[in-house]
Amino acid sequence: MQENSNRITELFNIKYPIIQGGMIWHSGWRLASAVSNCGGLGLIGSASMYPDILRENIQKCKKATSKPFGVNVALLYPNLEEIINIILEEEVKIVFTSAGNPKTFTETLQKEGIKVAHVVSSTKFAVKCEDAGVDAIVAEGFEAGGHNGRDETTTLCLIPNVKRNISKPLIAAGGIGLGSQMKAAMILGADGVQIGSRFAATQEASSHNNWKDKITELKEGDTQLTLKELAPVRMVKNNFYHELEKIYDEGRNAEALVASLGRARAKRGMFEGDMIEGELEIGQVSALIDEILPVEKVFENLIKEFNDTKNPVL
Repeated sequence: MQENSNRITELFNIKYPIIQGGMIWHSGWRLASAVSNCGGLGLIGSASMYPDILRENIQKCKKATSKPFGVNVALLYPNLEEIINIILEEEVKIVFTSAGNPKTFTETLQKEGIKVAHVVSSTKFAVKCEDAGVDAIVAEGFEAGGHNGRDETTTLCLIPNVKRNISKPLIAAGGIGLGSQMKAAMILGADGVQIGSRFAATQEASSHNNWKDKITELKEGDTQLTLKELAPVRMVKNNFYHELEKIYDEGRNAEALVASLGRARAKRGMFEGDMIEGELEIGQVSALIDEILPVEKVFENLIKEFNDTKNPVL
């Protein structure tokens, strides 16, 4: 990978067009600052943080890196006004929004000189993002872990379709964990990539070591997209997942699904290390992850793989 700038590196003033996903229970200041220090864009995941914890993470990230970093804001979570105010007060310069209407805060943030990107899972919503005036669009295929789109459109199909319908800088996400996959996404039309699962299995991620070890053991077919009645999410097929499947078998009772989810399952699994009864969110690319690495080594591998991948000639 050359250091020549493109639309994403210029927009965010970073060395490489690699964005680390703002994953709940993984993306604290240590991970975000490590990614930024390696030349990518680190994101703090605000969705799993109380407002005071978010402020603390932003302040620690500022001390740990002089490079640009941002905050991911899931618009379906509570305390939104307070979170936005903290971002403004702490003078964060980059915000990635998701799971909601991009018009909600884009103008408010941009008036303060903040660059705004929004995550979508379809071309239709990518066009709405462009109409809302965002600075960049993240198009995420259903291979991705965590909250996802209902249409189950793969990254391979999504990126070229979004590309021909928008003019804003485009970031590909979902199923990207190798440098070869990054190159493929950029050949399809992306200006950069957002990577989640590969950074989840790093030494700097704030998640539990039990979970990191589990990620390295996952094989093809070990994750499933479920909970379409509520908010689609890709998770590992453990006892908790099978509990959800039992609820489906008994008639797809939405209230029962909510009750099961309401036991802080994601925190219990990914942050506290309960691999049996916790909710374990990860992407399909986890089948390609076989070791826990420092962020610096992940970058080294991504860049080498990217450069070593040769475009075929017919």
